[in-house]
Amino acid sequence: MSNKVASDPEVPAQKPKNPASDEPEQESWGRHLEFVLSCIGYCVGLGNVWRFPYLAYQNGGGVFFIPYFLMLFLCGIPLFYTELAMGQFSGLGTLGVWKAAPAFKGIGYGMCLVTFMVIIYYNVVIAWSVHYLFSGFQKVLPWTKCDEWWNTATTKGQCAISKAVAEDQLDCRADNTLDYDRLFWKFNATVRAEWEPVLSGKYTMDEPGSVLGDLVGSNLFAWVLVFLCLFKGIQSSGKVVYFTATFPYVVLLILVIFGATLEGAGDGIDFYLRPDLSKLSDASVWSAAATQIFFSLGVSFGGLMVMASYNKFSNNILKDTLIVALGNCFTSVFAGFGVFSFLGHMAFKNCLAVDAVVKSGPGLAFIAYPEAMGLIGGSGPFISFLFFVMLITLGLDSQFAMVDVGIAGFFDEFPQFKKGWKKTMTVGIYCLIGFLLGFPLMTQAGLHWFNLINDYSAYHGLLFLALFFTITVHYVYGFVTEKFRFLSNIKEMNVYFYANWYALTPIMILFIIGMAFAGYKTIGQAYGDEEVYPAWTNNLGLKLKYFIFTFSI
Repeated sequence: MSNKVASDPEVPAQKPKNPASDEPEQESWGRHLEFVLSCIGYCVGLGNVWRFPYLAYQNGGGVFFIPYFLMLFLCGIPLFYTELAMGQFSGLGTLGVWKAAPAFKGIGYGMCLVTFMVIIYYNVVIAWSVHYLFSGFQKVLPWTKCDEWWNTATTKGQCAISKAVAEDQLDCRADNTLDYDRLFWKFNATVRAEWEPVLSGKYTMDEPGSVLGDLVGSNLFAWVLVFLCLFKGIQSSGKVVYFTATFPYVVLLILVIFGATLEGAGDGIDFYLRPDLSKLSDASVWSAAATQIFFSLGVSFGGLMVMASYNKFSNNILKDTLIVALGNCFTSVFAGFGVFSFLGHMAFKNCLAVDAVVKSGPGLAFIAYPEAMGLIGGSGPFISFLFFVMLITLGLDSQFAMVDVGIAGFFDEFPQFKKGWKKTMTVGIYCLIGFLLGFPLMTQAGLHWFNLINDYSAYHGLLFLALFFTITVHYVYGFVTEKFRFLSNIKEMNVYFYANWYALTPIMILFIIGMAFAGYKTIGQAYGDEEVYPAWTNNLGLKLKYFIFTFSI
């Protein structure tokens, strides 16, 4: 974004500074590359690995890429560019930026509230990855054992069967005269179908069980990492991203190459890409594509705005927008090859169809993928190490930006806390609160709490935030205060942005909101278990959702 300074006397020639002499100067990136890597790290997160591949297979395979990339250009890039522009032009965070339209400061508070709820459960996901990482430092991956204290009686029964028969009889593809192998694998599939729902629902929201000490330690460790990378501001986090934003690509490349050599990988990739043209006429497919673009790019959380506020005033954010947005989407597509090659191998080894082993969300990262690692022999622990370090780095990058949203908003309101020990104390207290509020997710019913907060804190409320944000910037700030004021702040613009900002993008957000409400289910209905999720959990979720909505207006 280059800025128009000659013909508009209201636009300062340098990034605006706070007029009060006792307020500290705005931080800035050491190098432009730090900003780009931070944006990539923020956008390329866990959803690229555990959500997009599943959505693609579920919504038409390779055909899903058509609505996915179309929604990127209709909705993703215009919103992404707007948020970067507002942050860079103002040099302020999620609350200070609304000096441009003070009556709509509630949008900034809404962004802070959404990100605060997200960081609570997002850090627990990082903690799960930390726990798996350290647990995997063994010759035999612990989750492949079937005679440990944590195993159920059914799993121990499988273990007894496997020890009672010859090794070749455990190979479901072996051609021998005995039928033990067929019986074993049929039994295994039956157990999987019968017991997985029971085991996942053993603890309910009414009876959450006990707090898991090892998970508390992992979560504390993850929060300490976040604090150490943020307490000095972007001077520290800007250096960390050189590793955390690039390492996942190294691991993804290794996983894709290694996965391609496994038996059954071709079947998995074919399952991932197999086109179903009939899906293009299904409105829910287009809604899924738009929703994935929306959440994958992280628009309207405020993270992009805060990161752009540290930029030089004349930085070309149009180029940055294209690099980050396109890079994020191609990463999602590329990650799908690594995911489905391993799932194809797991299906091959178990004589199952690929769709019988496909999972989404935490089930993919912490059940299906670890199980696949247990099938690849001696290299399993090494692949496990790479995979979970990748998940940790993916999570940390996004967490850095989201934690900074709330902290930057606080500093906008109380700039006297921006320097020295007061800044360290502020960051430390914010991280401590996030850790303490995560305790319900560290119980034996923690996954159910994760589902509740994940589904309700940053979905409908965030969609309304995006709608309010784009209308306020382009219609209120852009017209009411001064005609085409937002456009006058930007020197180079074209009809693509005009059409999207003033028509297509708001329409697409309304479409996503409409589809979201049309497909609404209670959380018990969504997960198929209303005993695990009693009525009060749905009421709590609705309060979370509408609290964000009312807080923003």
